[in-house]
Amino acid sequence: MAGFIRFIAVLVVLVCGPPALAQEQVQQIEQEGIERTAEGQKAQQKISNLNEDTRDLVDEYYSHLKLVEGLRQYNTMLQKQLENQVEEMEILTTSIGNVALVERQILPLMLRMIEGLEQFIALDTPFLLEERMARVEKLRALLDRSDVTVAEKTRRVLEAYQVENDYGRTIESYKSKLTLGEGSFDADFLRVGRVGLMYRIVGNGDVGYWDKDSGGWVALDNVPYKRYIEQGLKVAKQEIAPELISVPVNPSVEVKR
Repeated sequence: MAGFIRFIAVLVVLVCGPPALAQEQVQQIEQEGIERTAEGQKAQQKISNLNEDTRDLVDEYYSHLKLVEGLRQYNTMLQKQLENQVEEMEILTTSIGNVALVERQILPLMLRMIEGLEQFIALDTPFLLEERMARVEKLRALLDRSDVTVAEKTRRVLEAYQVENDYGRTIESYKSKLTLGEGSFDADFLRVGRVGLMYRIVGNGDVGYWDKDSGGWVALDNVPYKRYIEQGLKVAKQEIAPELISVPVNPSVEVKR
């Protein structure tokens, strides 16, 4: 009974205690609530930051995946290109071997072509002999040069043949020395393709032509051939307009009836 009375007394004291103590407890509870709220906000902020960091990492991961995929495709393309280049190298290696073989065959052929060109000039109508023979000698010297490619040598030989071919369809006038007997004279020469080669001696005006059959020069009467040759020289020098000209020729082939 005495214990119960003391409990009642304590309860009365607690219930009827000073209001200041209750107020203090309430403020303490509020403060703890505020602190817990602040801690919760900090934790939420950390979670938000972690979420953003995680999202950035995921985005970066997918970006790297795309980069890796692009590099994989690029490597595949490079591998194909490398395989094609290896095939081209094999083809080029084979071609180089064939070129060496062709060169061994072309060089003797070009030498024979130069010799044939020299023989042709020697048997042809004797116009511009020094110039044409000098061209042949240059070609022969060109074959011995190691700093000139086979392609360039071939081009120069074919070019010389083209020059000789062009002589057959052009008209030309040039000055040179004319040897008649034991004498040498300055003369104007008129070449009409390979059909005719005529001369006019500077000074006395005597004229003549190259006779293929006899292989020598034949003098012509000044009348009317001097006028014909002078007219042809003017046409060749472009001193007058192109026109029909008369030239002495001797056909080397008989016409069969």
